[in-house]
Amino acid sequence: MNRRHLLILFLVLLQHSFACLNGETKKLKNGAFIYEDHDGVIPYGHDFYIDNFPKLIRELDSLYTATRDIDYLSDKGYVLTIQGKYQQALQIYFKIEQLEPNRYSTASNVGTIYELLGDYQKALFWISKAIRLNPKSHMGSEWLHLKILEAKIGGTKYVNSNFLLNTNFGNLEEPTSTLSKAQRKALINSLYFQLNERLSFIKTEDPIIGILLFELGNLVFLEKNYHDAKQIYYKARDYGYDTLPLRERIDLASNMLLLELRKENHQLFLHNIYHQNVFVITLTLASIVICTLSITLWRLRKKYRTLSKRLVDEKSDVV
Repeated sequence: MNRRHLLILFLVLLQHSFACLNGETKKLKNGAFIYEDHDGVIPYGHDFYIDNFPKLIRELDSLYTATRDIDYLSDKGYVLTIQGKYQQALQIYFKIEQLEPNRYSTASNVGTIYELLGDYQKALFWISKAIRLNPKSHMGSEWLHLKILEAKIGGTKYVNSNFLLNTNFGNLEEPTSTLSKAQRKALINSLYFQLNERLSFIKTEDPIIGILLFELGNLVFLEKNYHDAKQIYYKARDYGYDTLPLRERIDLASNMLLLELRKENHQLFLHNIYHQNVFVITLTLASIVICTLSITLWRLRKKYRTLSKRLVDEKSDVV
């Protein structure tokens, strides 16, 4: 790859390198927005508005005291969880469970807290309960949450794609799949949701996150979204997943991006040539028309002069 190609590829990637927000948001009972997600299929984790948390907790306390609306208390537990104050959050959720048993949000949040604390058995119990209360929660992706917990409980031998996803995308240079397009799309959505949640809290290497990021990258690659696939592959490596297929697919994604760039440049070249030709043809036709009009006018003027001269001569003869 010569310097010119490297420069062009760099410029193309640069315009995509700044992740934008405008994705999903989380709105609390009091109307406050607690986070905003990045748009697209690359999981970055929630972008929390942490500067507002102390004031937000005071407001939620005040509203709960005034109204006794449990939603305010539940939201306070959620904010405490984001702050890493897990024991305080658990106390709030257990209080809610006593006041109003079998709330989905309570079971889901308690399960998440136990997972963050490393108590995977209790996490599995509460997440299973949450799924029974609301099977379609989290875009129907909680089946993957259960698989993740089961793998953490079972140990290293369960940390593989076949167990976690019931599929894999091969070990060749290019990912392959027997899944239909609809199945791949559904799996992308589940992986994105579960990974986006985890990346909000887990910032260090994690083997399960690493392999799930790798498989998400494979799915996005199969959708021919090579730029996002490459970025997801890099995230998989950041979380400790570094294998030969990963490195090969990073290189392949880079090559596919370069091919797309060359194709775009070729199409742009043809587009420019077409418009240049149209301009030349238009200019030529205009020149022909002008020349034709000029010759026609010259002939008319000559004919007029000849006719005028004849009329003058005839008049002289009469005189």
